[in-house]
Amino acid sequence: MADAKTQIDEIVKGGDVVLFMKGTKAMPQCGFSSRVAGVLNYMGVDYRDVNVLDDADIRQGIKDYSDWPTIPQLYIKGEFVGGCDIITEMTLSGELDTMFEKQGVAFDKEAADKIREANG
Repeated sequence: MADAKTQIDEIVKGGDVVLFMKGTKAMPQCGFSSRVAGVLNYMGVDYRDVNVLDDADIRQGIKDYSDWPTIPQLYIKGEFVGGCDIITEMTLSGELDTMFEKQGVAFDKEAADKIREANG
């Protein structure tokens, strides 16, 4: 599992925004992954998607790496942010916008506002 941990560490630290998910950003394979990818896609965030279904070691390894039991998992600038429920809450509260702004991650603020309007 050391190889998976090293690989995960390189992926997490190698991109500004990384989403470990079931499936890909173009074709999510579960509802929770679809929700988070949908938010990021709609907001125009440039992110790396890692399909945990392609590698059992990565699938288990990411849970161990973050000490978080579920997938998807979102990382911003090497920091674990959360899973589907947390990202949903942060999107609706505006916290995700703030985090992106503080970290210098480009996103469409108007799209973020539209998500909140539609769910308000």
